[in-house]
Amino acid sequence: MIYLDNAATTPARREVLEAMWPYLTGEFGNPSSHHELGERAARAVTLAREVIAEQLGCRPSELIFTSGGTEADNLAIKGIALAAPRGRRILTTATEHEAVLASCDYLRRFHDFEIVEVPLDGAGLGSDRRGSAGLVDVDAFSRLLSPDTTLVSIAHANNEIGTVQPIAELAALARAAGVPFHSDAVQSAGWLDVGLRRLGVDALSVAGHKLGAPKGIGVLALRAGVPLEPLLHGGGQERGRRSGTENVAAIVGLATAVRLAAETRNQAAAVEEVRDALIDGVLAAVPTARLTGSRRHRLANSASFVFPGTSGEAVLLELEARGIVCSSGSACAAGSDEPSHVLVAIGIAPELAQTAVRFTLGHETTRAEVDETVLRVRDAVAALRGHRVHGGLL
Repeated sequence: MIYLDNAATTPARREVLEAMWPYLTGEFGNPSSHHELGERAARAVTLAREVIAEQLGCRPSELIFTSGGTEADNLAIKGIALAAPRGRRILTTATEHEAVLASCDYLRRFHDFEIVEVPLDGAGLGSDRRGSAGLVDVDAFSRLLSPDTTLVSIAHANNEIGTVQPIAELAALARAAGVPFHSDAVQSAGWLDVGLRRLGVDALSVAGHKLGAPKGIGVLALRAGVPLEPLLHGGGQERGRRSGTENVAAIVGLATAVRLAAETRNQAAAVEEVRDALIDGVLAAVPTARLTGSRRHRLANSASFVFPGTSGEAVLLELEARGIVCSSGSACAAGSDEPSHVLVAIGIAPELAQTAVRFTLGHETTRAEVDETVLRVRDAVAALRGHRVHGGLL
């Protein structure tokens, strides 16, 4: 099997599992308990918090542990907006993860917020076959900022097309206007240098299972002084910002995963070379294929295509039968009959968007695996088109 669905989840790293093991066995204490077992668990959480804070460029007190990226996004958007609802106006993009879009829609429906979508550059598929970019129009963003803007939420990198946004530039504009800025860095944290002060944002979401940690753990980095209304109330954990007994083992695992991600980030250039071989190979092997997302401003491990004359789900099944595991887009939307909202937002026709396939590499993906993938993509698409021709559909 060749696994090319790392944007959905990465395998848990051995070092992460080994770091977690003591807190799944003998060190099982509740970190809120005032006895030695509980205090050892509390010290483990404190140490993990310090490690993660160092890598995310913030203070340990600026971290809030969550159940994952979705909760971190919800907490940032709803929590900041409801704590300081100045103007009741939020800027975002139509290509955001559903956790962001649904949180914004909740605020619109129940709290009368206005949700404003920032225009994107490079919409549509170019004749040069480089694909659509999906980059924020910086000038339009600047014009939309106003004193009554409550919050901006724009992802660092898109989970479907891999496009990386100029977050530092956008955040600087928002900061000059006095507007808090949240960025979902779930996809980028494993590949790019992220952090509150590095990017200049006020809130940053990270998910462990994109970094080699287990599913069910994430973190929101929130700049000190930014008001936040909690979503979960009860025991007052996380300085009262997110109640609930801490998942000690997963927090320890997240710290290990974040540290390892920082150590391997300098290998991104090597992964980019393998990714480019995949992109060039697929475009050559399937001449009608189109790359989606920015060719230049793209995550090191991400390559996504549309294959006219096919069905994305059918291509996936053909590839899985040939030993290739990938996806048609966001794992959160798997099984949906609707075309990708991301692809539609960047100007791709719905019927073409339904032919999308996403390949996301890991650090261990080899050139040989990519070369084999190209051949199997060629065969899978040819097989599907052959069936369509014989069926009279083309």
